[in-house]
Amino acid sequence: MKKKQQAGFTLIELMIVVAIIGILAAIALPAYQDFTKRARVSEALVAAASAKATISENIANAGSIAATGNCAGYTNLATATDNVTSSSCDDTTGAITVTSTQGAGDTAACEIILTPTMNADDSVIWECTTNAEDCLNIVPAECRSVAG
Repeated sequence: MKKKQQAGFTLIELMIVVAIIGILAAIALPAYQDFTKRARVSEALVAAASAKATISENIANAGSIAATGNCAGYTNLATATDNVTSSSCDDTTGAITVTSTQGAGDTAACEIILTPTMNADDSVIWECTTNAEDCLNIVPAECRSVAG
């Protein structure tokens, strides 16, 4: 008498596969949610890119960060987007502040503050900070310090 060869999977094998898929999903879903929050907040840096160019040119033309006129030619964000509510420029320091929407961050709206300084070779460099410690885990890596 010949033994019948088993076909298909046993119940325990199927349960093991389902458990492995569940564990992978439990790890991947929070990582994906963090990724989407970071992507939304990083839109604030994109919103500030044109302002950085304008302000850098004003500072370079003046030869220093002037007491006024650093924001000449820059217009604040007129219409909010899905991820950015506002942008502004401080005319005395040239600092750009871009505010993300509350939905882009964890608990509150995050501000990205870009502050210009002059290098020894008269080039403009930008320091990026944020407004709150709650935002440190979702802002771009170069902005992971709190403005003092």
